[in-house]
Amino acid sequence: MNFFEVVRFSLRGLSANKLRSALTMLGILIGVAAVILLVAVGNGSAKAISDRIEALGTNTITVMSTGRGGSSSTALTKKMADALIDPELAPDIKSVSPVVSASSATMTYEGSDHSVSTFVGTTPAWFAASSTPVEKGASFTEDDVNQGRRVVVIGQTVAEELFPGVDPIDKQVTVSGALFTVVGVLKEKSSTGFQDSNDTAVAPLTAVQQVLAGYGSLTSIIVEAKDPDKVDAVQSEVSTILDQQLNVSSTSSSGNSNSTPYRIQNASSLLETQTETADTFTTLLGAVAAISLLVGGIGITNIMLVTVTERTREIGIRKALGAPRRTIMTQFLIEATLLSVLGGALGVAAALIGSHFTIVGVKPVIVPSSIGLAVGVSIAIGLFFGGLPAARAARLRPIDALRYE
Repeated sequence: MNFFEVVRFSLRGLSANKLRSALTMLGILIGVAAVILLVAVGNGSAKAISDRIEALGTNTITVMSTGRGGSSSTALTKKMADALIDPELAPDIKSVSPVVSASSATMTYEGSDHSVSTFVGTTPAWFAASSTPVEKGASFTEDDVNQGRRVVVIGQTVAEELFPGVDPIDKQVTVSGALFTVVGVLKEKSSTGFQDSNDTAVAPLTAVQQVLAGYGSLTSIIVEAKDPDKVDAVQSEVSTILDQQLNVSSTSSSGNSNSTPYRIQNASSLLETQTETADTFTTLLGAVAAISLLVGGIGITNIMLVTVTERTREIGIRKALGAPRRTIMTQFLIEATLLSVLGGALGVAAALIGSHFTIVGVKPVIVPSSIGLAVGVSIAIGLFFGGLPAARAARLRPIDALRYE
């Protein structure tokens, strides 16, 4: 009996119990689809977060107050931001953007209200430093900041909510009882699904301080380096100047000590850390999903043992007619492998279909290697878990098999 005849007998054996075979393949299908989709969700989440970090610019650092250390007030102020613009002490700094932000502010236009998730007050340099270009209209100017003019640039979500089908430029909106004139609309940004990056509004620092935040401390300071290769140098320069402004001792001048009253976030370092974390998270998701593949493999063993028991007399007849052990073992191995391969192929198809949908707010990103790995593992499972039933069938003595009722 040649190989093709063995395969034909295997297919006939599987088709004899269609429902049982289908349910067994379903276990493998779920396992393969789960592995591919969960790894894709991990990759999608990592990509979305990486895109947001890269959108901040790999040539920027962000300074935030920790409220610790120093002999004087530890709050970041506009004076400190201005001190960073020093050609002698900080020759590698391109721009400095002081930032105050309100976690939520309600904007009103002709009776329609919208709660903006992030209302930012800053300077014109912020748009370039944070890689947030204006798509329509224009950004505000330094003169707007100096004069405290109440003008605002809104995100795409705000524009859609307050101005459906209407050009928002030069329209007036009310924010906390004050009128702001819309002068621009930001270019759309990608979002992770957990927070809408386009649900934002940006206005001159002085106007936001007057209306929303008050003249207290800054939320953060964004510092842009002249060159991405100069980011580390800029971080050192910023630390030196802030230490002088805050009267911090030289022992904590790195900006990373627990006693330092400020924290510096380097976008490049943050991206590297995030990538490592995402890889660990994706591996964990894949390992959890692989458990379902193991369960599917156990199901194959169970079904094939039942199949061998049901077909004991058939095995006895074939062995009595001269079928070698190798042929019997090969047939049952092929049956188990076919269940696994067909289930794996259907699982890949299900995963590819599922990747077109958003899962827990994340757009899955399928990696071809995960498909190959999942299918390869499913084939290995068929061979491994089908080996025991196949060996049991091959070991049956013809006389015992023929006597079986």
